Amino acid sequence: MLNLNIKNETSRLRSVILGTAESNGPTPTIEEAYDPKSAEYIKAGTYPLEEDMRKEMAAVDEVLKKYDVQVFRPKLISDYNQIFSRDIGFVIDDIFIKANILPDRERELEAIQYIIDQIDPSKVIRLPEDCHIEGGDVMPVKDYIFIGTYREADYPNYITARTNMKAVQKMQEIFPNRKVKSFNLRKSSTDPRLNALHLDCCFQPVGKDKAIIHENGFLNKDEFDWLVDFYGKENLFFIDSDEMYSMNSNIFSIAENVVISEKNFTRLNKWLRANNIIVEEVPYAEISKQEGLLRCSTLPLIRD
Repeated sequence: MLNLNIKNETSRLRSVILGTAESNGPTPTIEEAYDPKSAEYIKAGTYPLEEDMRKEMAAVDEVLKKYDVQVFRPKLISDYNQIFSRDIGFVIDDIFIKANILPDRERELEAIQYIIDQIDPSKVIRLPEDCHIEGGDVMPVKDYIFIGTYREADYPNYITARTNMKAVQKMQEIFPNRKVKSFNLRKSSTDPRLNALHLDCCFQPVGKDKAIIHENGFLNKDEFDWLVDFYGKENLFFIDSDEMYSMNSNIFSIAENVVISEKNFTRLNKWLRANNIIVEEVPYAEISKQEGLLRCSTLPLIRD
């Protein structure tokens, strides 16, 4: 049995589901794109190739194994994108939540069922169908669960709006001992520099008491200010819209003092090292063309 334990974003990682780029399928059409960044690269004819993405994921697998992390991979579905395992589920405390994802992606959940079968069934929850939620929007931090959402009336118009307030309210019911705090995120179906697809596209805790943040990802300034107060300005790394577009806030922590980061994130990686964090650099620029990076393609199951 897997004894799940995820209290936060940065404690020492022991077990994780890493997505796969094997048999990723043909380049989608513009109509099939789930986000504006993918659409941009499909239009330009530079959508990532399976071979390149496989190499990028293999580099992450290697780093995880270097730190003795148990790595699960989804069962292979041919011609199907299974890279972003964070979207399809997440763990808080000892509970595995199956995400209510876009219906087209339901098969991704089936591909990790063999892992879910190793968890105590009473610890596996699926929210009601009208509670939309994806793992990229959910972060346990101290006594809180931070959740990215979109509260505006035009929610149904955005394929990029993945977590609704019904799910936020349900999460508070499931985790009564934590304070659930939601953040209204900026959405765009056309401009990837103005689209925070998930909370981890504009914010992520790192180390013991630090975080990476992009102000314009938040629709409500008071919620951004709350985070600045919560961490203290001196503990935050502020990224601009180009760095947000490149997914600088979407690195992945193996421990408080070890992260996996994209090798081109020069400014960020320098800051991390200046704060005594070991940076394991990997190439991940091709995968980032699908508006997802390292946190998106990992689903942690057990941390210390």
